Amino acid sequence: MDPAINPGTTTRPAGTAGTPPGVPDDQLKGSLGATGITAMVVAAAAPLTVMTGIAPLAIAIGGIGAPAGYLAALVVLAIFAVGFTTMTRVTGGAGAFYSYITLGLGRSVGAAAGLVAVMSYNALQVGLYGLLGLQFQATVARLTGLTLPWWLYAFGAIAVVWALGRRGIDVGARLLGVLLAAETLVLAVLVVAIVVRGGANGLSLTTFSPEALRDPGLIGILGFCFAAFAGFESTALYRREARHPERSIPRATFGAVAFLGLFYALVVWAVVQALGDTEARAAAGADPVTLFTSVMDRYAGAWATDVMAVLVLTSVLAAQIAFHNAINRYSFTLARDGLLPAALAHAHPRFASPARAGAAQSVLALVVVAGAALIGADPYLQLVIYVNTPGAIGIMALQTLTSVAVVVHLRRRPDVSALVKWISVLAAVLLTAATGLMVRHVGVLTGAPTGTNAVLVAIVPAALLLGVVLAQLLRARRPDLYARIGGES
Repeated sequence: MDPAINPGTTTRPAGTAGTPPGVPDDQLKGSLGATGITAMVVAAAAPLTVMTGIAPLAIAIGGIGAPAGYLAALVVLAIFAVGFTTMTRVTGGAGAFYSYITLGLGRSVGAAAGLVAVMSYNALQVGLYGLLGLQFQATVARLTGLTLPWWLYAFGAIAVVWALGRRGIDVGARLLGVLLAAETLVLAVLVVAIVVRGGANGLSLTTFSPEALRDPGLIGILGFCFAAFAGFESTALYRREARHPERSIPRATFGAVAFLGLFYALVVWAVVQALGDTEARAAAGADPVTLFTSVMDRYAGAWATDVMAVLVLTSVLAAQIAFHNAINRYSFTLARDGLLPAALAHAHPRFASPARAGAAQSVLALVVVAGAALIGADPYLQLVIYVNTPGAIGIMALQTLTSVAVVVHLRRRPDVSALVKWISVLAAVLLTAATGLMVRHVGVLTGAPTGTNAVLVAIVPAALLLGVVLAQLLRARRPDLYARIGGES
């Protein structure tokens, strides 16, 4: 493995216009603690959106054992987080997947991972604008009777996300903390209402029984379950903007995984109780779109249903803000290392945010949404599902590559315990299996024909290959840039 080289920073001369004397124009800053970082990554997962939009499908396919799927993902990702956070501590890198894969597997694979990360996060973020537009359209029509095209709401959201991202990480973290608390509270209200009223036929733990766990549909929903944690690993991207990153990054990573896994399992279990063990699968399959709305209306009342409808909107908006921030920091890091245009590697002179990277990402989102609107694409099937799927597969592939890279790198570190090294090996095995299952059952996620699924899956290896080719070209033509790949950022 060719070791990563610290590219250093470039400091403008004192008195340069727009930049305080001695402040690097390619450095970010902030004052995030573990709580703020946790809010950023949990908000990216959009718990309320995942529960209302995806969990009904998990119940319909996986049966009453669906909560166990989320717990399985929690266990695997918690095991992965052991080696991941150890890498954060021993390397000090802020590039997350990109930096760690470079350290373990070399610059060519690291460059490929960086491009896949940018592609995957963009696919997840841009695709979600279709869901956001539909949700805003339906809720505004329900509450006011006004019907406007979905893409108008998407355009408005793109502008809001860009403006907040430009203002800096601390502003976004505070807003996301408030929105996350609100969507968590409304789901907690639903759980409490169901438990207090005893569900449809009394409370039970049948959902965790051997019979429920043997349901073949559980394998099919693993993709849903792992995708529900998307973005938790982006905690490492905020290292430059964190207070005491050696403590706050690991705490935020484990905190995000634990909160999401336990909360998802609890909410889905409660909804199964609300429907009844024998009726849950059929009810979820019959009307997955309004399942949570009907359960909330029955157990907590119409007022809670109206509140939830509004908070679903803020949930998906919060996810967009969080994904936007993660994309910008990946782009910022790759631009500093020569893999993306150097213009993206400049921080805002006032807000110390990756403003140029944020503007580029917003323009990309605007172009994709405008294109979808112009050709009359289905905002859910063709923008959300089709665009999100390569992103979800890409994140799983990166987690797998990272787990292998962690094993390789930590093996060389005498200061890391043998237990951590063996846990990292277990994570690599489990994530390889989980990624294989997700690819094999991608049709469950998309509902698309075999040919379409093959194209969606192929996007990830194509991006990996492009990254390797780019790295080799840099190695031959610009060895100075090649030497920067995966460097301390």
